[in-house]
Amino acid sequence: MQILQDKKIVLGISGGIAAYKIPELVRRLKEQGANVRVVMTEGAKAFITPLTLQAVSGNAVADSLLDTQAELAMGHIELAKWADLIIIAPATADIIARITAGMANDLLTTLCLATNAPIALAPAMNQQMWHAVATQANVATLNERGYHLWGPGSGEQACGDIGLGRMLEISELVNLSNDFFADKYLQGQHWVITAGPTREAIDPVRYISNHSSGKMGYAIAQAALRAGAEVTLISGAVAISPPIGCQLIPVISADEMHQQALNYAKKCTTFVACAAVADYRVANIAEQKIKKTNDAMQLELVKNDDIVADVASLTDKPFIIGFAAETQNVEHYARGKLMRKNLDLIAANDVAKSGQGFNSENNALTLFSAIDKTEIPLANKQIIAKKLVSLINQHFLAKQN
Repeated sequence: MQILQDKKIVLGISGGIAAYKIPELVRRLKEQGANVRVVMTEGAKAFITPLTLQAVSGNAVADSLLDTQAELAMGHIELAKWADLIIIAPATADIIARITAGMANDLLTTLCLATNAPIALAPAMNQQMWHAVATQANVATLNERGYHLWGPGSGEQACGDIGLGRMLEISELVNLSNDFFADKYLQGQHWVITAGPTREAIDPVRYISNHSSGKMGYAIAQAALRAGAEVTLISGAVAISPPIGCQLIPVISADEMHQQALNYAKKCTTFVACAAVADYRVANIAEQKIKKTNDAMQLELVKNDDIVADVASLTDKPFIIGFAAETQNVEHYARGKLMRKNLDLIAANDVAKSGQGFNSENNALTLFSAIDKTEIPLANKQIIAKKLVSLINQHFLAKQN
């Protein structure tokens, strides 16, 4: 069953340009199984019509506190009691200020006062308005009152400014909605996850690396966050954004990742070594760009420290999961690595197979322990990550007992 199946979400839309994106948010929430009812302010209707929202939600749109027909049944109270979650997107500086002040001069602000449901705000405004002292004070107050702040994001804005203030992307808001209702079975755990490739410099403009996109590690981080864990993501250079809510530690080289991994592994319950770490680095990095003056060039390589093995050798080591990306004899090499490096589990995949592994949206894994193995068949990496995180936790709990 989908996490949002039969969840009742009131989606409040205030008067910001990002309102034009909200039909897509409604559609995506409904695809996830949610029942969505929309409330619009007068300002919102200047950007998008109630008829559009009615068509995509399948429910009548509420836009007036003084609607005589709706109020025959005390419509604003009925909506306030109906909701499992209220999301306000976009949440303009104006609606944030009015909610903070406890005003009830339209239907949306009245709902916020009349409901016991949790309320999430997705801010959307000019970057200067976001940084204004009044807005920051209002946001701090709402945080203290238990409101959930989803964003804002950073980037180019409708006015041409660049900075914080953009409403989060629709996919991010859907993920946060899922996270909100997900089973928090990892509550109290701290996961440290390495992800992406490392880069080993040859000279100031060249490096040795690999084809890792970081997608698998980032998907694991998202799944662990969704399950309630505190997540630290130690990541090489990738072209994807980290999950909202994790602590990102960016690194470049294997040596940098090694240092950060040992530092954070001492503070965590679970360590997932998903990064594709270079086995070797260049012995002598050129200070200037190497010119193409010879027909051949030799590089002397020296072995990098083994990150997951060094974490496993810690006196008070966490529960450790390694990864083995192989092109042949997958089980043989994976089990050898599991025993040799003193790991609790190892997730292996055959990267020689088309359509899975590096730079793919899909993957297939086999999870090995010392005594058994579990197949996770080919699927989207988000689905693989969810199954993997659940399996890791089962083994973790079994070890604790």
